[in-house]
Amino acid sequence: MSDPCRQGVLAFGDSITNAGGELQWGVALQSWALWTARGLGLPYSGYAQDGAVLRDVPERQLPAWRATAARPDARYDLGCLYIGVNDVRGPDWDRDAFAAGYRQALRAIGEHCDRVLAVTVPLDLGRPRNPARMREANAVIGAAADLILDLADFGARNLVMTDHVHPTAFGQIAIAERALGVLAAAGMEVRVRPSTLIDYETTRFKRLRGDLTYAYRHAKVSARAALVRRAVSAAAGSSGRRGRAAARRRGSP
Repeated sequence: MSDPCRQGVLAFGDSITNAGGELQWGVALQSWALWTARGLGLPYSGYAQDGAVLRDVPERQLPAWRATAARPDARYDLGCLYIGVNDVRGPDWDRDAFAAGYRQALRAIGEHCDRVLAVTVPLDLGRPRNPARMREANAVIGAAADLILDLADFGARNLVMTDHVHPTAFGQIAIAERALGVLAAAGMEVRVRPSTLIDYETTRFKRLRGDLTYAYRHAKVSARAALVRRAVSAAAGSSGRRGRAAARRRGSP
């Protein structure tokens, strides 16, 4: 007879969900999905991998879960899928391929979970920005999922690192708070808010040091983004000039 006991929260994704990194005012940087599990009072199993793209979910993460889970046939209360950040920022972005793969990943996770929470990507993601692509990815996620955590408007200096991609420790908690709001509306019981589980203290000196560090790192990110935009613009201009020259040669007698 199968065990009816649910196994808690099962999470897949990239480095945002894998988490880990610098402390923020002494608060550890932990996954939003882990904070969500703590808020629900449920055990947590995470299989997200740094640098992952969508195809890594069915090809690497789901097999890793099946191979290492003590009860791979058990069901989970909640599945979490936050993937697409690396896909949409890549040079080979393909909306249709992403849509097909995303639906497949949701189905595979849903076979083992009572609910699956899908997460959209922030529009102000990365540098240089490309909000049109982000909207494409979010449209795919919105069309495929029933339970959605919308992060399109997510972002603030204390919530996102200077790369404008990875959440800070407070950012992970803020995402979890939003997730718990969505899950509570869907009928899940929230037992504790993650923001009440942390304790930190700031001083004027620490704030100043944090401000200077942020400004320095942000300046480096902005400079790199400007170089990328300049290189792309120069390449496009060079290609256009070669194309016009070739056309003139073909039209010459």
